[in-house]
Amino acid sequence: MDRNLFKGNLDLILLSVLESEGGYGQDIAKRVSAVTEGHITLNAGSLYPALHRLEKAGFLSAAETTPARGGPPVRTYTLTDAGHAELRRRRDSYRSFDAALRSLW
Repeated sequence: MDRNLFKGNLDLILLSVLESEGGYGQDIAKRVSAVTEGHITLNAGSLYPALHRLEKAGFLSAAETTPARGGPPVRTYTLTDAGHAELRRRRDSYRSFDAALRSLW
């Protein structure tokens, strides 16, 4: 997959995967990989800065939680109301862009 397509849509990817259920970093990365059948993989160098950016923008909230598997607390992210609105806006924008590209093909 073209790296530029991934970079330009990382926020949409993260908001989408967190829409139905919150998660922590590794969990989010695993879910993205599973849902996309391995076509999209997230590494810590792109994942955590994006999560922090989305939190700072008010689209995500974060809380320290203890994972079900045990171990040290992790930072779990969930969509805020603003995050749900942003996800809808980004999806609409992406659909318009996709339709415009398809008309060229």
